[in-house]
Amino acid sequence: MKFFVDTAEIDAIAELNDLGMVDGVTTNPSLILKSGRDIIEVTKEICELVDGPVSAEVVSLQADDMIAEGRKLAKIAENITVKLPLTWDGLKACKVLSGEGKMVNVTLCFSSAQALLAAKAGATFISPFIGRLDDININGMELIEDIRTIYDNYGFETQILAASIRTVNHVQECALVGADVMTAPPEVIKKLAGHVLTDKGLDQFMKDWAKTGQKIL
Repeated sequence: MKFFVDTAEIDAIAELNDLGMVDGVTTNPSLILKSGRDIIEVTKEICELVDGPVSAEVVSLQADDMIAEGRKLAKIAENITVKLPLTWDGLKACKVLSGEGKMVNVTLCFSSAQALLAAKAGATFISPFIGRLDDININGMELIEDIRTIYDNYGFETQILAASIRTVNHVQECALVGADVMTAPPEVIKKLAGHVLTDKGLDQFMKDWAKTGQKIL
């Protein structure tokens, strides 16, 4: 499963990228706002840092405007993925932009029917939102499973990019059900390394080592 980082914070991306934990980056208008940076400037910097796909989201609601914005964003770098909302106009824009050879990430997916439409429109990635479904007491992981089944049934090449990842369990479950990609904030990715028994075991090792009176360096 590929790891995308859901942030527009350069330092956080760089730290994880140095560890080989970054296969791509996803951004959205909210993350751009949080970064306090110009969208073109920060997206270009991210693309120079990361080899994999970098999602940059359009902000228009009409298909023609989405297409124009998508073309402009795609000019930033070769690894740009144009991010479009899963609306009828978004699907129209997806069909045009994917037909031009551009990578497209269709976002804000909340049903397998929506995911089927995105695949038919030529999306490179489909982004089902797990956490937001969990918020309204719907099992977001079941959506990933349903999309996986549909895509496998018909040989769709659209990659399932699990989004709205909030916990370590979300990441583990996505890997188990066969998501192609997951995107998560840097802090969630870092938490994957943690376990109470690891901490307990290390603490005991250090106490015992201190008793030996030895040094390695």
